[in-house]
This record gives sequence, C-alpha cells and structure tokens, in this order.
Amino acid sequence: MNRFLTSNERQWRFMRTVVQGVLGVVVANVDLLMGVVVLDPTRRALCVAMVMAVLSPVIAELGKASDSDE
Repeated sequence: MNRFLTSNERQWRFMRTVVQGVLGVVVANVDLLMGVVVLDPTRRALCVAMVMAVLSPVIAELGKASDSDE
C-alpha cells in the first residue's frame, strides 16, 4: 500500500489515476447504484468534483502516515 500511495513511478501514478477515476464514476452514479434518489446532472457533477478535491489530499496524508510507520 505504501508503494501505491507514495511512489512516483509511472505504473503507480497510472494506478492511482485509474482508482481515482473509478471512484469518481462510482460517486457520479451512486444514486443509480442505490436506486433510491435520482440526482440532477448539476448536483452529480458537484458531488464528483467534491470527491476528487478531497481524494488527492487524503491519499497524500495516507502516504505520509505510512512513511512515518516505517
């Protein structure tokens, strides 16, 4: 996990980008996946942007925490 979060090698950066993209798609379609509430496209885009804005700093903090564990 440490390598995934902190490595700057091409393969790990690519994997982080893919994971962030998948999470964005899941968040964008959480209303369809849950089948309870349908969000309008404006709110859906806002939710995705908010998740992506929070996800990068969270991954950075996880990487720092795993560095300090060593």
